Amino acid sequence: MNAVARTEQIGRSVIETVSAFGAAWMFLARVLVTSIRPPYGVGLLFKQVYSIGVQSVSVVALVGGFTGAVLAVQGEYTLSKFGATAFTGSAIALSLIRELGPVLTALMVNGRAGSAMTAELGIMKISEQVDALRAMAVDPVHHLMVPRLLAGIISVPLLTAIFIVVGIGGGYLVAVGTLGLSSGTFISVMVQSVSDVDIWSGFAKAVAFGFCVSWIACYKGWTCGFGAVGVNRATTSSVVTSSVVILVLDYFLTSILTNVFFD
Repeated sequence: MNAVARTEQIGRSVIETVSAFGAAWMFLARVLVTSIRPPYGVGLLFKQVYSIGVQSVSVVALVGGFTGAVLAVQGEYTLSKFGATAFTGSAIALSLIRELGPVLTALMVNGRAGSAMTAELGIMKISEQVDALRAMAVDPVHHLMVPRLLAGIISVPLLTAIFIVVGIGGGYLVAVGTLGLSSGTFISVMVQSVSDVDIWSGFAKAVAFGFCVSWIACYKGWTCGFGAVGVNRATTSSVVTSSVVILVLDYFLTSILTNVFFD
């Protein structure tokens, strides 16, 4: 009986996982189809861009500045072993533009705005505000989900740009002001090493991460269970799932973009 019970439990878990995966894609398809249908809530979109983007600027800039500073210290220490400290600026810029900028920005937005988005939608569901929208002949998917999905796609790339600029600035201050590297060498080598392809690859990652964070947050809030426990579980699941998806997707995007543009 124990073996049979374990087999049933495994089978049930697999079925639930596959069902949830399919339901998430069906939810996304519904949101995308609804997004092309008027009315277009521009005011709701601006409100969500402010909530996701503007209110995340301070934490993104803070993390970006110290990330650039750490890269400067570690880069100078590592490159000094090879007599190549002149490439510290290049190492900082490429690390931030291609990898750390998009990934860390998405993780910060996920922790600050993604969790709040899931909790807000979950509370609206359990307090019957979603049902009230239906009673007023308002499509809740169009009214609630579409602005949040679009705001995530818009906000994360812009926040990534802020992260990268502040990060390079932090790296510059530490490298030149503390480590004694040449200002002209730092900037000239950095400018020569960064190409348009590097910038576009980082931008593509930021768009993909913003899309995934908003999608997962909206889906988890839309399907949360009832009560405080349901909202709590949905919020936790949203943050964990989005973080894993960001890191896994980063690997695949890096592999694809490297094979396509950098070979």
